[in-house]
Amino acid sequence: MNKIKKDIETRADIDDLMNRFYARAIRDETIGYIFTDVAKLDLEHHLPVIGDFWETLLFGTGNYQKHGRILLQIHVALNPKSPLTAKHFRRWLELFRATVDESFTGTRAEFIKLRAEAIANRFSTFLNGAAASVSVN
Repeated sequence: MNKIKKDIETRADIDDLMNRFYARAIRDETIGYIFTDVAKLDLEHHLPVIGDFWETLLFGTGNYQKHGRILLQIHVALNPKSPLTAKHFRRWLELFRATVDESFTGTRAEFIKLRAEAIANRFSTFLNGAAASVSVN
């Protein structure tokens, strides 16, 4: 059964997207170990926080600020434990875009993919140098 795609309209849409994305990313051969072994991600804690991040970007809620986190600093702290390469960010972006495209279409769906690409490029460039672009087409 094909689900009719809609745009990302609510926090519930973001939560659904993040649940499906992280389920996929954790199982991925290229990046899964970063979440499970390096970051030791506690999804029960992480999913509401990352939901607040994307809700802030998409809907301007400001909810992410209450966590007092800077996303780049979190990734910089992980890098010495296991280098985060352009290949890792590229795969993260591929999975993220594919997960968005499975269920959503529209202005916000395109925006979240563009923001994800900008974030992946910024992090990869910061950690790996100017030649570490991760753009996916």
